Amino acid sequence: MYWCDIGVNFTDNRLAVEPVLARAVDAKVQQIIITGTSEALSCEALDLTRSHPTHLFATAGVHPHHSKEFNSKTLDTLRQLASSPQVVAIGECGLDFNRNFSSPEQQLHAFEQQLKLACELQLPVFLHERDAFEQQIKLLEKYQTELVGGVAHCFTGNRQQMSKYLDLGFYIGITGWVCDPKRGESLRHAIQELPIQRLLLETDAPYLRPKGLANNRKLDKGNNEPAYLPYVAEQVATIMNVDINTLNQACITNTQSLFGLPKVESQDDY
Repeated sequence: MYWCDIGVNFTDNRLAVEPVLARAVDAKVQQIIITGTSEALSCEALDLTRSHPTHLFATAGVHPHHSKEFNSKTLDTLRQLASSPQVVAIGECGLDFNRNFSSPEQQLHAFEQQLKLACELQLPVFLHERDAFEQQIKLLEKYQTELVGGVAHCFTGNRQQMSKYLDLGFYIGITGWVCDPKRGESLRHAIQELPIQRLLLETDAPYLRPKGLANNRKLDKGNNEPAYLPYVAEQVATIMNVDINTLNQACITNTQSLFGLPKVESQDDY
C-alpha cells in the first residue's frame, strides 16, 4: 500500500523539502504533486521535482489571487513548463471572489486562458474555487467537450456542488477539512454519495492540518504535512463506509488515470 498526495505547497518556505519528503515516504506517501500557484512558483515547483523525480511531480498555473499578474509571457511560460513530463496538470487555476486580491475580471481572463491551454495541451486542470461557484461552473461548461478532465482541488462544498463537478467529469479532491465534524459537516455528508472512482486525496500542506491529529509541534512546527495523508484517508474511509485497502487502491488508480503518474514499483525508504 502506498499513497499519492495530489496537492502540496512545497514552494511555501514552511515546508523544508528534504525532511518533509522523508517523513512522507516513511508514512508510505510515495508520490506528491507540488502545486504551482504563480508563474514564478510554478517554475520553482518544477525545479523541486528534478531532485526527486520518482517522488515529486508538479502542476503549472496561476492561482486566482495572482491573476492580475497574468499576461502573454505567463501563458508562454506555463506552456513551456508543461512540456516537462513532471508537470501533470494546469493549475492551480479558477476563481476566488472571497477576497478578490485580483479583480473578478482579471480572474475570469486568467482562468479562461488556462482552460484554453489545458485544452490545447490535453492536460487536466487543477481547480480552485471560493465564493464563485456558479461563475466557475459556467466557464467549465464552455470548455467541457475539449477538456480531458481535472480535479476540484480542496473541495469543501456541499452535495449539490459536488454533483455538478461530477456531472462535468471531474474528480473531487478531499483534504483534512473532512476531519472537522463542525466546519466539514456539509462535506462529510456529501462524500457519503461520492463514487469512489472519482475520489482523490490531498493535504494542501502546510495548510488545513486535520482536526484531531496528534500534536507533534517539535517535528512539524504545527504545519500540515503529506505524511498525514493516511490519517485523512482513514477518516474518509470511515465516512464513506469502505475498507481502507479498497479506498487506497481506488485513489491510486484514480491518480494514475487523471494525471498519468507511473505505478510505484518499489517502496524503498527515502
